[in-house]
Amino acid sequence: MSKIYRIIRFGVFTVGLFLLLALSSCGSSKTVLYNPVEVEQLSRTLRIPINNDDPNIPLYAETSLWLGVPYRYGGNTKAGSDCSGFVWQVYRRVYGKNLERSSDDQAKKDVHKVGKGGLKPGDLVFFRTSKKSKKIDHVGIFLKDGYFVHASTSKGVIVSSLNEDYYKRTWQKGGRVK
Repeated sequence: MSKIYRIIRFGVFTVGLFLLLALSSCGSSKTVLYNPVEVEQLSRTLRIPINNDDPNIPLYAETSLWLGVPYRYGGNTKAGSDCSGFVWQVYRRVYGKNLERSSDDQAKKDVHKVGKGGLKPGDLVFFRTSKKSKKIDHVGIFLKDGYFVHASTSKGVIVSSLNEDYYKRTWQKGGRVK
């Protein structure tokens, strides 16, 4: 990326940010407008439809920053993260909430059960992938339209569909954070 392009892009961003702050401070409307090009890019990146007025853009933006982070058991940083560490970090950053650190504890202590059909963006989705254990051992964050983001042991942080056979077979429950 050339230096001139970066300067122009920074200038456009600065003007956009100034307009956003100016418009949001005038009047009682709580609507926050985002750069339509960035919203469109975010929508393509996560493979879900996102509109400029979607109240979940902060969630989508944060999770998109984690895409491709490699899986690391016990990790919770962008250098490497496991599924519950990823969920823990996103919830801390987006919602200011501290969750339990294991997927089984998150399922038992941090959520109210929600059926698959009642999932909303930000709800947690839980799976039992091990046939040897009765504990929940995988967690992700529901985005919308049947898609969720999670830290896969083989591919790192990715977006997957609840309609994939593997996730249908290992599904345990959905949960809304208390």
